[in-house]
Amino acid sequence: MYSIGQLSRATGVKVTTIRYYEEMGLISHDGRTAGNQRRYGQAGLDRLGFIRHARELGLSLEAIRALVALEGDGACAKSHAIAEAHLQDVRDRIRRLKALERELVRIKASCKGDGSGPCSILTAFGDHDLCASGH
Repeated sequence: MYSIGQLSRATGVKVTTIRYYEEMGLISHDGRTAGNQRRYGQAGLDRLGFIRHARELGLSLEAIRALVALEGDGACAKSHAIAEAHLQDVRDRIRRLKALERELVRIKASCKGDGSGPCSILTAFGDHDLCASGH
């Protein structure tokens, strides 16, 4: 059995975050000691590792909740759909970031950086109408 501190050290997840996940129903403790300390088994450690890795992959807590609830025949198809939706979201974010990168490169190139005249970067940051594209 693991204390919440041991679970935290083993996974790198903060104690407050473990408690939050517990409140959300993503993880549960196996009981409490006579001193009222939470105790977790191997299943709790494994679940917390799953949650941590899923968060590192950028999955929302709602998606993680759906994944940990999956069992049985339809689990693979449902998990595939969740992964596909997340992948599409990541691709959309990448597209928006690339557009933002292009705009920032354009804005930066408009300024000589020599201090002559008003700063075109500050002007562009202050007026969205000066942007070449939506971002």
